[in-house]
Amino acid sequence: QVQLVESGGGLVQAGGSLRLSCTASGRAFSTYTIGWFRQAPGKERESVARISGRGGNTHYADSVKGRFTVSRDNAKNTAYLEMNNLKPEDTAVYYCAASGTFYAQVRDWVYWGQGTQVTVPS
Repeated sequence: QVQLVESGGGLVQAGGSLRLSCTASGRAFSTYTIGWFRQAPGKERESVARISGRGGNTHYADSVKGRFTVSRDNAKNTAYLEMNNLKPEDTAVYYCAASGTFYAQVRDWVYWGQGTQVTVPS
């Protein structure tokens, strides 16, 4: 069992940067792949990025490649999403989630945080 809490959201101008954090309570944090997702009003939740338990593998959605970087510090039980060159279309509630596999499908993301709002005005 793991509990996740996101933080770091806020309002940032287009072209700016923001770093989100996902801090876990519980054991065996390093065994979990951490994924970042976002959901904008009227849209389905979409996968943004993910990082394997030890950080050896990462994956990014095409929409954020070259702009976002996912990382983690297992000693702190924390994963991060560094967002650069933010665009209005990045506006959404961002969630982190945990899975036992890097190749997780929707149903495999069994632990979720509460979400944090990121707003990039036009």
